[in-house]
Amino acid sequence: MMKRPYEATDLAVFVTKRTLQLRPKSRIDIAQEAGFQNPNFISMLKNGAAKLPLDRVLALATALECDPKRLFLLALQQQGYETEQTAIADIFGTVVTRNEVIWLEELRDASGRSDPSLTSRSRAALRGIFSK
Repeated sequence: MMKRPYEATDLAVFVTKRTLQLRPKSRIDIAQEAGFQNPNFISMLKNGAAKLPLDRVLALATALECDPKRLFLLALQQQGYETEQTAIADIFGTVVTRNEVIWLEELRDASGRSDPSLTSRSRAALRGIFSK
């Protein structure tokens, strides 16, 4: 039986979901676009047999058409760098994904750039959007 030390990681789950969303683009197409020598590397990431090298995050994010910041944080987590994630947050603040920036811009626009505080009512409305 093949050892899969990274199968329970958020990165493995993310790559699996993202490759399904990109169909009909194949995992081999994605591997080639990302510049991986082994065309099966995407399968290895998905099933947890391999971890994503940090120096390959940007290329894979481009091939997966996803936010490189998010993929980088998932790769750090996969490699067990919890303290590095904390250090990055301490130095740079909260890492914001492209989608979160879009939400923030919409919030600013909707509020007339008035810097609204988060009230219990607005928190409830926001959570309602996500069924939380």
